[in-house]
Amino acid sequence: MSSAAPLPRRRLVLLRTVRRWFDSASADEAAITAQQSERIDWMRALPFAALHIGCLGVIWVGVSWTAVAVALALYAIRMFAITGFYHRYFSHRTFQASRPVQFVFAVIGASSVQRGPLWWAAHHRHHHRHADQPLDPHSPHTGGFWRSHMGWFLTRGAFATDLQRIPDLARFPELRWLDRFDTVVPLLLGISLYALGAALERWAPGLQTSGMQLLVWGFFVSTVVLFHATVTINSLAHRFGRRRFDTRDDSRNNFWLALITFGEGWHNNHHFFPGTVRQGFRWWEIDLTWYGLRAMAMLGLVKELKPIPAWVLAKARN
Repeated sequence: MSSAAPLPRRRLVLLRTVRRWFDSASADEAAITAQQSERIDWMRALPFAALHIGCLGVIWVGVSWTAVAVALALYAIRMFAITGFYHRYFSHRTFQASRPVQFVFAVIGASSVQRGPLWWAAHHRHHHRHADQPLDPHSPHTGGFWRSHMGWFLTRGAFATDLQRIPDLARFPELRWLDRFDTVVPLLLGISLYALGAALERWAPGLQTSGMQLLVWGFFVSTVVLFHATVTINSLAHRFGRRRFDTRDDSRNNFWLALITFGEGWHNNHHFFPGTVRQGFRWWEIDLTWYGLRAMAMLGLVKELKPIPAWVLAKARN
């Protein structure tokens, strides 16, 4: 008796694509050519596009103070997780945290739909090594605004996590799991927001919200705004602002970007000396992430926050 006929090629390709949406390890990135790695993987980018389309749901679900408050709170919490932990902790190791604290903030960061902590750290370390050079995946000087802002994020070559860049992090199996199944936490967040909204609609109708409204505002709108605020550091902070330090890249300090990214806009400071937990080098340079990490240190949740060396401040122009 003959075996079952193989699946049609198109259906097989579709199944493989869907699997890659949920399991990043299922893709064979090593088999692609250099030219293929630079192309946007449109099928794999569909969930990212759907995230933006979901924001149009505000037309049907309306708005309430409850929904806006949830969206703002999730923006703030997740921005802190990205800037404080994905960036300053996982990428640069500028302070120490226990394994439980490390995992909790890795989960919060993963809910931001900016992929897993290992992926984020690996790509960011690569960026610092090649900032504004041809190998920098998101330099606005080599790829233009849209490429640096979001196009690079969707290329086939950018989906992979180079574990050789992060041997200090790859030894944690829980972080590797988060990195491999990076859509699990966002999906759970979306489901939780819908359930919370439905519960509030039933038991606290005075809050004037619903499951779909909290899903749209708390997940779609908040996440999209969070993503685009984060990546302005790639697309805008290497073009607009002041240069306090002479660096081999074109990083710049930008007050407005620092406000919306909780301190990441002091980008020239950071590129000159990425080894400090603080990015606002002067007292007037607002760095909300630094304030939050100091508060955590006072509570004993993190420790050994690396300061700004005196020689760094001595080289500052202003």
